Amino acid sequence: MSNPNVSAHFESRKPSAVRLAQMKYEERKVKPEAVINVGIGNVSLPTNPAMQKRMFNLNAPGSPFEKGVIRYSSTAGTEECQNAFKNILASEGFDTSKLHIQVTDGGSAGMELLLIGLCGPAGTDEKPLMMIDPAYTNYISFAERVGRKTATIKRQLGENGTFNLPSLEKIEEEIKIHKPGALLVIPYDNPTGQLYDYDDLKGLASLCVKYDMWMVSDEAYRELYYDDEKPLVSVWGLSDKDVPGIEGRRISIETASKVWNACGLRIGAVITDNAKFNNRSIAEYTANLCANVIGQYIFGGLAHESKEDIAKWCTGLKDYYKEQIVMVYNGLKELEPNLIVSNPDASIYSVIDVRNVVKPGFKAIDFVLYCAGEGAIDIDGVETTLLVAPMSGFYNTDEGEYNPGSTQFRISFVETPENLAKIPELFTKLLKEYEAQR
Repeated sequence: MSNPNVSAHFESRKPSAVRLAQMKYEERKVKPEAVINVGIGNVSLPTNPAMQKRMFNLNAPGSPFEKGVIRYSSTAGTEECQNAFKNILASEGFDTSKLHIQVTDGGSAGMELLLIGLCGPAGTDEKPLMMIDPAYTNYISFAERVGRKTATIKRQLGENGTFNLPSLEKIEEEIKIHKPGALLVIPYDNPTGQLYDYDDLKGLASLCVKYDMWMVSDEAYRELYYDDEKPLVSVWGLSDKDVPGIEGRRISIETASKVWNACGLRIGAVITDNAKFNNRSIAEYTANLCANVIGQYIFGGLAHESKEDIAKWCTGLKDYYKEQIVMVYNGLKELEPNLIVSNPDASIYSVIDVRNVVKPGFKAIDFVLYCAGEGAIDIDGVETTLLVAPMSGFYNTDEGEYNPGSTQFRISFVETPENLAKIPELFTKLLKEYEAQR
């Protein structure tokens, strides 16, 4: 008996780069005693106390769920949840008076909306989303899902561990070629950890105005930057005074996942200063009915937090992540000085490039599958393996074109400090073990 066929799209799908190692590890028949998973940014820290209070008291008097009833909210989200996003921005000094908030099921749903709302018709090359490579892999995946085109501006990882943003002239050349509908920036970059400053944003914003593009800023990691000499960077810190014409074409993607330590809550937002985009985006999202209402209620607790409490929370997280990043960076360079390791100025990721220490023909994805499927080493008497993300999935390259990610990996600082401290030894020993048998 024959099986019915799935679509060509389903036939072509491969697991996301950030989930690949975990899926392979789950298939492993004989597992080691321990596994350290830094392949996905699945934050393990407790969420904010204001959110915890609501999470643990869903049936408290005054809660919308006290009688056990769980109804839809409006498609745009509850007013309180919208106000939580506004309160965070306002506490950080940004003017929210003209902003429109649409609550979504995580930042991921917002990514899909902006691709549908800003790019050309499905199945065409018209008005692609312009990204700066390497770019967060989910944008590439969602673009393929909804049939929208993407185009990329290439960054290079230097020997000193720094990703270099191309010149504005080079970026403008690519814009002229591809004629994008929108430019995506991630100022506290995932996956590279690069931190943009306001001069960078102003230059990119000026190109958006000049070529009539939307400016989309993924602000999942806005508060997580580690240079105290620099101001908090956001698309909402730009105005017509800085770049005439930028107002009315700004969009940000927000999430509860990272700064608020609530990945599984699946609450995000699309924020814009363009009323028409907001109206049409909500109309599109009516098919989804609404975002998770329990998640909205929990995140809504932040609508009532003071500026001082929000600042204290963010400072604590910054101090924590900075310490972990420095520890892992120093450990890797000490054990293998020829590794290229990005020392990020922002977000919760580092990129490791092994191009100087491996034999020709190395493929990052094969090493990831080796670690997940069979590799393990002894760490303090415990057989342990490491799950990381291959960077090849973060580059938007054509088939046959050289992919810089073939020797690169992204690690996420989401495990406990005790486990993060084991990464340098784990990574370097597993790499040597793999190379010895290759």
